[in-house]
Amino acid sequence: MGHPQERRRAGGGRRHGDGRAVYGPPPYGGARRFIRALPPLIIVGGVAYDVATPPEYTAAPLFSAAPLIAAPFFSTLTTLLTGIAAVLASVGLHLYNGTADGIPALTETLTVANVSALALLINRVVRRSGERLASARVIAETAQKAVLPTPAERIGGLQCAARYEAAQADAFIGGDLFAVQDTPHGVRLVVGDVRGKGMDAVEAVAVVIGAFREAAEQERSLEGVAQRLERALTREGTRRDGLDAFEGFTTAVLAEIPRAEAEGEESIRIVNRGHPPPLLLYVDGGLDVLDPAEPALPLGMGELAAWPDRAEERPYPPGATLLFYTDGLSEARNAEGVFYDPASRLAGRIFPGPEELLDALVDDVRLHTGGGSTDDMALLALSRPAAGQPERRRTMPVVPPAPPGGPGHQA
Repeated sequence: MGHPQERRRAGGGRRHGDGRAVYGPPPYGGARRFIRALPPLIIVGGVAYDVATPPEYTAAPLFSAAPLIAAPFFSTLTTLLTGIAAVLASVGLHLYNGTADGIPALTETLTVANVSALALLINRVVRRSGERLASARVIAETAQKAVLPTPAERIGGLQCAARYEAAQADAFIGGDLFAVQDTPHGVRLVVGDVRGKGMDAVEAVAVVIGAFREAAEQERSLEGVAQRLERALTREGTRRDGLDAFEGFTTAVLAEIPRAEAEGEESIRIVNRGHPPPLLLYVDGGLDVLDPAEPALPLGMGELAAWPDRAEERPYPPGATLLFYTDGLSEARNAEGVFYDPASRLAGRIFPGPEELLDALVDDVRLHTGGGSTDDMALLALSRPAAGQPERRRTMPVVPPAPPGGPGHQA
């Protein structure tokens, strides 16, 4: 996210020359120009066909098709004008052929007029559906911003960027989550993935983030924050019905970046509860996978096993970037079923900043999967600037393609 929806979707319709908004899937490029030209071309073609053929051959089907084609793509006024043009063409041709006083001519003209009226009705239905869809998108976007607000670009002296890439087109929020907060104990964050889909998952996301916001300020230790989230999810599970009451859980990684100037250290503390390990990208292109020393169960599964959380401390030198992600990244597959491996793809690469890192990563995953994905993907990147380092390093802005037969890419 971060929020990608602000870059990709505005939730509104498009406008034509008469100033009226038109909703529905917009055609693009050459297809758009062709669609725009199609209704008048059909009418012109119908006229030419009728003039070039004997009177018993009629172009009424073409005249009827023109307003129907205009209805879903153009404004009401354009659809109306197309229908009027089709009716006038039908009447004019019958006058030209001297057949205007016959029953067939009247039948054809009425048919074209009725189809034009139907096209106006279709146009209205499409417009209303588009307006409702636009309203639903605005509501979904507002809900997402409320649950997953965009992190600031600078938090506690760190550069920050986030993305939420939904697997479903036009989706805004799902079961993946992230939150970053500057607290008296340093910068604290959580990245997680709630089991399940739909509104239950969204509710659990709200519970986790709400509990994290409060605990991050109040708890003295990162372990205490994890336990607060555990208790919050346990309470959430007791009020659910059916399977979720027993199997609801959230994989999560929590991190705390102490204030280096206060503690004289450049490190990060991590509690990993069954989540994919974060990556640490060094300024020279080196990369470490921050695997936990001991595996732990996800949040919400404390009844199955009980042990104290232990935060692991790792170096976090100046110029390095931390990358947190959900399994929508590491489990993205190509056509051959090969999983995407972020560690191998990013090793040896350097980027101008966290924003450029996430842009390149999202593009690389789309290349790997051929543009499709079966799971949502949340990404969070934090960079610790080195002394004297500019805001953005001008180095490699994208992930270059792997060599033939390289890891994670199609042959």
